[in-house]
Amino acid sequence: HFWCEKAFIFITAEARSKLVSWLIAVRRQLKLSFESCCLAVNIMDRFLTTTSVAADCFQLLGVTSLLIATKQVEVYSPRITQLLLLCCNSFSREQLCNLECLILLRLNFRLAAPTHAFFLDYFTSRTTGYQTDGTWKWLACKVCELSLADYTFNKYTPSVIVLCAVKLAKDLLKTHSAQPTDNKAGSSKTLESFGFQEYATFGAQLLVQQCTEDLKLLLSLNQDAVQDFIAPLY
Repeated sequence: HFWCEKAFIFITAEARSKLVSWLIAVRRQLKLSFESCCLAVNIMDRFLTTTSVAADCFQLLGVTSLLIATKQVEVYSPRITQLLLLCCNSFSREQLCNLECLILLRLNFRLAAPTHAFFLDYFTSRTTGYQTDGTWKWLACKVCELSLADYTFNKYTPSVIVLCAVKLAKDLLKTHSAQPTDNKAGSSKTLESFGFQEYATFGAQLLVQQCTEDLKLLLSLNQDAVQDFIAPLY
Protein backbone atom coordinates (compact mmCIF):
# COMPACT_ATOMS: atom_id res chain seq x y z
CA HIS A 1 0.00 0.00 0.00
CA PHE A 2 1.25 3.46 -0.91
CA TRP A 3 1.00 4.75 2.68
CA CYS A 4 3.32 2.00 3.90
CA GLU A 5 6.05 2.12 1.29
CA LYS A 6 7.27 5.69 1.51
CA ALA A 7 9.30 7.65 4.02
CA PHE A 8 7.10 9.12 6.73
CA ILE A 9 7.55 12.56 8.28
CA PHE A 10 5.68 14.40 10.97
CA ILE A 11 3.20 16.75 9.31
CA THR A 12 4.11 20.29 10.29
CA ALA A 13 1.63 23.00 11.25
CA GLU A 14 2.64 24.89 8.10
CA ALA A 15 1.95 21.90 5.85
CA ARG A 16 -1.41 21.38 7.52
CA SER A 17 -2.27 25.06 7.09
CA LYS A 18 -1.51 24.92 3.37
CA LEU A 19 -3.61 21.80 2.90
CA VAL A 20 -6.62 23.13 4.82
CA SER A 21 -6.41 26.44 2.94
CA TRP A 22 -6.44 24.45 -0.29
CA LEU A 23 -9.45 22.42 0.90
CA ILE A 24 -11.28 25.66 1.67
CA ALA A 25 -10.61 26.85 -1.89
CA VAL A 26 -11.79 23.49 -3.26
CA ARG A 27 -14.93 23.73 -1.17
CA ARG A 28 -15.74 27.10 -2.75
CA GLN A 29 -14.98 25.91 -6.28
CA LEU A 30 -17.23 22.88 -5.87
CA LYS A 31 -19.85 24.95 -4.02
CA LEU A 32 -19.86 22.61 -1.03
CA SER A 33 -21.27 23.49 2.37
CA PHE A 34 -19.14 24.82 5.22
CA GLU A 35 -20.16 21.72 7.18
CA SER A 36 -18.46 19.48 4.60
CA CYS A 37 -15.24 21.44 4.90
CA CYS A 38 -15.30 21.37 8.71
CA LEU A 39 -16.04 17.66 8.83
CA ALA A 40 -13.28 16.94 6.30
CA VAL A 41 -10.70 18.73 8.47
CA ASN A 42 -11.98 16.90 11.54
CA ILE A 43 -11.71 13.53 9.80
CA MET A 44 -8.22 14.35 8.55
CA ASP A 45 -6.98 15.46 11.98
CA ARG A 46 -8.40 12.39 13.71
CA PHE A 47 -6.84 10.09 11.13
CA LEU A 48 -3.44 11.74 11.58
CA THR A 49 -3.54 10.89 15.29
CA THR A 50 -3.73 7.21 14.36
CA THR A 51 -1.61 6.88 11.22
CA SER A 52 1.58 8.34 9.75
CA VAL A 53 1.22 9.69 6.23
CA ALA A 54 3.91 10.09 3.57
CA ALA A 55 4.57 13.74 2.79
CA ASP A 56 3.72 13.37 -0.89
CA CYS A 57 0.40 11.74 -0.03
CA PHE A 58 -0.79 14.50 2.29
CA GLN A 59 -2.88 16.14 -0.42
CA LEU A 60 -4.50 12.80 -1.16
CA LEU A 61 -5.45 12.52 2.50
CA GLY A 62 -7.11 15.92 2.34
CA VAL A 63 -9.14 15.24 -0.77
CA THR A 64 -10.14 11.77 0.46
CA SER A 65 -11.30 13.23 3.77
CA LEU A 66 -13.34 15.77 1.82
CA LEU A 67 -14.93 13.00 -0.24
CA ILE A 68 -15.92 11.11 2.91
CA ALA A 69 -17.31 14.28 4.48
CA THR A 70 -19.42 15.13 1.44
CA LYS A 71 -20.89 11.63 1.45
CA GLN A 72 -22.09 12.39 4.97
CA VAL A 73 -23.31 15.93 4.38
CA GLU A 74 -24.12 16.71 0.76
CA VAL A 75 -26.99 15.42 -1.31
CA TYR A 76 -24.52 14.65 -4.11
CA SER A 77 -20.82 14.19 -3.43
CA PRO A 78 -18.19 15.21 -6.01
CA ARG A 79 -17.08 12.65 -8.55
CA ILE A 80 -13.76 10.93 -7.80
CA THR A 81 -12.43 11.93 -11.22
CA GLN A 82 -13.26 15.54 -10.42
CA LEU A 83 -11.35 15.41 -7.15
CA LEU A 84 -8.36 13.70 -8.73
CA LEU A 85 -8.27 16.37 -11.43
CA LEU A 86 -7.98 19.01 -8.71
CA CYS A 87 -4.85 17.17 -7.60
CA CYS A 88 -3.50 17.40 -11.17
CA ASN A 89 -4.07 13.64 -11.47
CA SER A 90 -1.12 12.99 -9.18
CA PHE A 91 -2.97 10.05 -7.65
CA SER A 92 -4.97 7.13 -8.99
CA ARG A 93 -8.56 6.19 -8.30
CA GLU A 94 -7.31 3.02 -6.62
CA GLN A 95 -5.10 4.99 -4.24
CA LEU A 96 -8.00 7.25 -3.24
CA CYS A 97 -10.38 4.33 -2.68
CA ASN A 98 -7.79 2.40 -0.69
CA LEU A 99 -7.12 5.39 1.54
CA GLU A 100 -10.86 5.94 1.97
CA CYS A 101 -11.20 2.39 3.29
CA LEU A 102 -8.22 2.85 5.60
CA ILE A 103 -9.63 6.09 7.06
CA LEU A 104 -13.00 4.45 7.71
CA LEU A 105 -11.31 1.51 9.43
CA ARG A 106 -9.01 3.65 11.57
CA LEU A 107 -11.91 5.85 12.66
CA ASN A 108 -14.08 2.77 13.20
CA PHE A 109 -16.69 4.34 10.89
CA ARG A 110 -17.33 7.04 13.51
CA LEU A 111 -17.54 10.03 11.21
CA ALA A 112 -19.99 12.32 12.99
CA ALA A 113 -18.38 15.07 15.04
CA PRO A 114 -19.26 18.47 16.53
CA THR A 115 -17.99 21.00 13.99
CA HIS A 116 -17.63 24.75 13.65
CA ALA A 117 -20.50 24.76 11.15
CA PHE A 118 -22.84 22.97 13.57
CA PHE A 119 -22.20 25.42 16.41
CA LEU A 120 -22.33 28.41 14.06
CA ASP A 121 -25.86 27.43 13.04
CA TYR A 122 -26.79 26.76 16.66
CA PHE A 123 -25.49 30.04 18.06
CA THR A 124 -26.85 32.19 15.25
CA SER A 125 -30.27 30.59 15.66
CA ARG A 126 -30.26 31.68 19.31
CA THR A 127 -29.17 35.24 18.56
CA THR A 128 -31.75 37.97 18.96
CA GLY A 129 -31.62 41.73 18.97
CA TYR A 130 -29.00 42.05 16.21
CA GLN A 131 -29.06 43.23 12.63
CA THR A 132 -30.42 40.60 10.32
CA ASP A 133 -28.58 41.51 7.08
CA GLY A 134 -26.33 38.51 7.54
CA THR A 135 -23.07 40.48 7.45
CA TRP A 136 -22.02 39.57 10.97
CA LYS A 137 -22.90 35.92 10.35
CA TRP A 138 -20.77 35.92 7.21
CA LEU A 139 -17.89 37.46 9.15
CA ALA A 140 -18.24 34.92 11.96
CA CYS A 141 -18.15 32.12 9.38
CA LYS A 142 -15.06 33.67 7.79
CA VAL A 143 -13.32 33.84 11.16
CA CYS A 144 -14.15 30.18 11.82
CA GLU A 145 -12.88 29.28 8.36
CA LEU A 146 -9.56 31.01 9.01
CA SER A 147 -9.22 29.24 12.36
CA LEU A 148 -9.60 25.85 10.66
CA ALA A 149 -6.30 26.35 8.86
CA ASP A 150 -4.42 27.54 11.94
CA TYR A 151 -3.17 24.71 14.15
CA THR A 152 -3.07 27.11 17.10
CA PHE A 153 -6.83 26.76 17.43
CA ASN A 154 -6.76 22.98 17.80
CA LYS A 155 -6.38 23.59 21.53
CA TYR A 156 -9.89 25.08 21.62
CA THR A 157 -13.12 23.17 21.11
CA PRO A 158 -15.27 24.14 18.10
CA SER A 159 -17.97 25.51 20.42
CA VAL A 160 -15.55 27.94 22.08
CA ILE A 161 -14.10 29.08 18.74
CA VAL A 162 -17.53 29.73 17.25
CA LEU A 163 -18.78 31.44 20.40
CA CYS A 164 -15.81 33.81 20.29
CA ALA A 165 -16.09 34.28 16.52
CA VAL A 166 -19.74 35.31 16.79
CA LYS A 167 -18.98 37.71 19.62
CA LEU A 168 -15.98 39.14 17.77
CA ALA A 169 -17.93 39.59 14.53
CA LYS A 170 -20.68 41.50 16.31
CA ASP A 171 -18.22 43.66 18.19
CA LEU A 172 -16.25 44.49 15.06
CA LEU A 173 -19.37 45.40 13.11
CA LYS A 174 -20.83 47.20 16.12
CA THR A 175 -24.18 45.48 15.80
CA HIS A 176 -24.53 44.56 19.47
CA SER A 177 -27.44 46.28 21.15
CA ALA A 178 -26.15 46.07 24.73
CA GLN A 179 -24.04 48.80 26.29
CA PRO A 180 -20.27 48.22 26.14
CA THR A 181 -18.92 46.23 29.06
CA ASP A 182 -15.50 45.13 30.22
CA ASN A 183 -14.05 41.95 28.71
CA LYS A 184 -14.72 39.79 31.76
CA ALA A 185 -18.34 40.81 32.07
CA GLY A 186 -18.79 40.61 28.32
CA SER A 187 -17.47 37.07 28.20
CA SER A 188 -19.79 35.97 30.99
CA LYS A 189 -22.76 37.67 29.34
CA THR A 190 -21.94 36.01 26.01
CA LEU A 191 -21.81 32.58 27.57
CA GLU A 192 -25.10 33.07 29.37
CA SER A 193 -26.86 34.54 26.33
CA PHE A 194 -26.24 31.34 24.39
CA GLY A 195 -27.45 29.03 27.13
CA PHE A 196 -24.03 28.28 28.62
CA GLN A 197 -24.78 29.49 32.13
CA GLU A 198 -23.06 26.46 33.64
CA TYR A 199 -19.83 27.42 31.83
CA ALA A 200 -19.89 31.09 32.80
CA THR A 201 -17.16 30.53 35.39
CA PHE A 202 -13.98 32.48 35.84
CA GLY A 203 -11.98 29.76 34.11
CA ALA A 204 -14.37 29.68 31.14
CA GLN A 205 -14.25 33.47 30.88
CA LEU A 206 -10.45 33.38 30.71
CA LEU A 207 -10.64 30.74 27.99
CA VAL A 208 -13.08 32.85 25.97
CA GLN A 209 -10.89 35.92 26.40
CA GLN A 210 -7.78 34.06 25.27
CA CYS A 211 -9.53 32.55 22.25
CA THR A 212 -10.95 35.96 21.31
CA GLU A 213 -7.48 37.52 21.47
CA ASP A 214 -6.09 34.73 19.30
CA LEU A 215 -8.88 35.30 16.78
CA LYS A 216 -8.17 39.04 16.71
CA LEU A 217 -4.53 38.29 15.95
CA LEU A 218 -5.58 35.84 13.25
CA LEU A 219 -7.80 38.48 11.64
CA SER A 220 -5.04 41.09 11.80
CA LEU A 221 -2.81 38.69 9.84
CA ASN A 222 -5.55 38.00 7.27
CA GLN A 223 -7.14 41.40 6.78
CA ASP A 224 -7.25 40.94 3.02
CA ALA A 225 -9.79 38.13 3.51
CA VAL A 226 -12.27 40.38 5.32
CA GLN A 227 -11.22 43.88 4.28
CA ASP A 228 -14.54 44.62 2.61
CA PHE A 229 -16.38 44.08 5.91
CA ILE A 230 -14.21 45.49 8.68
CA ALA A 231 -11.71 48.26 9.18
CA PRO A 232 -8.12 47.31 10.00
CA LEU A 233 -7.81 46.06 13.56
CA TYR A 234 -4.44 47.60 14.15
